[in-house]
Amino acid sequence: MSMAPNPADPPGTSRSTSATIQPNILRYLVVVADERGVDLRPLLKQMGLDEPVMRSAALRVSYRQGSAVIRRALELTGDERLGLRVGAAQHLTAWGLLGFALMADDTLQHAIETGVKYQNLSGAMVVWSAGVGQEDDAFVLRADLPDPAMDPAVASFLSEEAFASVVTLSRLAVDPAFAPRAVEFSFPSPRQLDLYSALFRCPVRFGAPANRMIIDAAWARARMPGRDPVGYASTLEMLDEQMASRRDQQDLLEVLEISVAQSLPVVPSFGEQARRHATSERTLRRRLADCGTTYEALVEGVRRERVEQLLLRPELTLRDIARRAGFSDERALRRAVRRWHGASPVELRERMRTARL
Repeated sequence: MSMAPNPADPPGTSRSTSATIQPNILRYLVVVADERGVDLRPLLKQMGLDEPVMRSAALRVSYRQGSAVIRRALELTGDERLGLRVGAAQHLTAWGLLGFALMADDTLQHAIETGVKYQNLSGAMVVWSAGVGQEDDAFVLRADLPDPAMDPAVASFLSEEAFASVVTLSRLAVDPAFAPRAVEFSFPSPRQLDLYSALFRCPVRFGAPANRMIIDAAWARARMPGRDPVGYASTLEMLDEQMASRRDQQDLLEVLEISVAQSLPVVPSFGEQARRHATSERTLRRRLADCGTTYEALVEGVRRERVEQLLLRPELTLRDIARRAGFSDERALRRAVRRWHGASPVELRERMRTARL
């Protein structure tokens, strides 16, 4: 999105700020962490995601919330391959209507293409794309990260979880013998490889240009045992309605984010935002609740995004950053960064600088 209230300041919002993702990954992450003796519920509660909230079908989380929970889960469990375990624990029923549509689809390839089309309803935290490969008629599924500057550990988790879930769900829905031709990850080779070969049952390559899964044409053409053309068509009608509703929600969140980002360091009051949208505060608050968020959380996300961008500019002091992001002083900035990242602004700046080298 484009905005430039001050040529010296970078844009201050991205889709990673908004709460638009179904928390399927986090729900399974809690289960897998429990099995490893780690209780993530206190962390989720601290972030406003207690058990009643997590059970809500209307709940949505942001990339930032999801990434923060994943990062902390990796630290607490000490399991570098946690993404593989979370992906392998999943079932299509967690995807609701989309899961039913995939089971009722005609072939595995078409089911995957349907999943890609409606990925915003699946709780995916990667960006999926799919198509027939150039070298032969193999079917290629690709998973890109929403933010190239994402924490490497979280990026690895999401890439592993993505392909582990595809393999697991394909075996549950099509044939337990399913195996891709090859799986490629863009991150470096880890120390332990046994879990990869045991799960994927195919060659796994690391340090690749992109995260890809190559599926032989024979498997791609495999018929879905539960295929039902009528059930599939009627389910797609409901999914299309959900997608239209989701677009309306995303439009509202993006407009508000842009408004806050353009106004920093001053944050528009909630009453002012309601007047801009020609609605009452009660109605706007209800619409935000339907999106699974609040105005306060949205403002926090935009300010966090702005702080992280400003920390990448070495010529700016902490006082400069605090002022431009709308904090009262450096102490308030330090407290916020510590809450977001568990580190001081200086430590975060160095971490981000190293990650970009």
